[in-house]
Amino acid sequence: MSRVQPESELGLKAGGLPKVSAQGFSFFYGKTQALKSLDLAVPEKSLLTIMGPTGSGKTTFLKALNRLNDRVPGISRNGSLLLDGKDVYDSDVDVASLRRRVGMVFALPVPLPMSIYENVAFGPRKRGISSKKRLDEIVEEALVSAALWDEVKDRLQSPAQNLSGGQQQRLSLARVLAIEPEVILLDEPTSGLDPISTLKIEELLRVLSERYTVILVTHNPVQAARVQAETAFFYMGELIEKGPAASMFVRPRDKRTEDYITGKFG
Repeated sequence: MSRVQPESELGLKAGGLPKVSAQGFSFFYGKTQALKSLDLAVPEKSLLTIMGPTGSGKTTFLKALNRLNDRVPGISRNGSLLLDGKDVYDSDVDVASLRRRVGMVFALPVPLPMSIYENVAFGPRKRGISSKKRLDEIVEEALVSAALWDEVKDRLQSPAQNLSGGQQQRLSLARVLAIEPEVILLDEPTSGLDPISTLKIEELLRVLSERYTVILVTHNPVQAARVQAETAFFYMGELIEKGPAASMFVRPRDKRTEDYITGKFG
């Protein structure tokens, strides 16, 4: 079972309200328990890296937070998963609104079959924004924030599929930023990228965490060490420990964490 961590370990000041929190949260696919009584809190405007081997529940946690698992047959849950103190599974939660507040970038970028500009403008258009001037502003702001503007500003009408893999992933991030989320979830966003593109994404996360709550999932402990953020280690559905990367990689509290980061399994 996951142990209950004091507020100091959860990354909160005394009496602080986290942006995202799990309280005894468990998640099941039929009889298979993917998450086991998680107690985890993420402060507003911060960066959390969740690391762990395949099958440890990392992606399940992200999908539970913006309810991407809703239509999977046989799912069930216990405990609470909160956004600003409100359980995302309460009956009065509008799922479409939740997903605008909690955006997600997946492992493989899938640009829409349209121009770079229209990829970014797609979400705002769906929200009813039709002003060309306002859409231009949103597209530029999102591409600047995704560190892509300088590379594409002279070819916004070009097909998005013509971009490199790293550029497509930053375009995916720009699409999320264009809908003005509060929380950004990234599920192994650099797993298919070259080292230079990977470093660009990692550098972006630190900047974005000054404006958004950012949660990065990775199966690569080396990446977690490079990002140097608050880090949680998931193993077999449990939160094993959580703390600053600088401490966890030098003095892990749990033998399973030490074995994972030293490559004994993964």
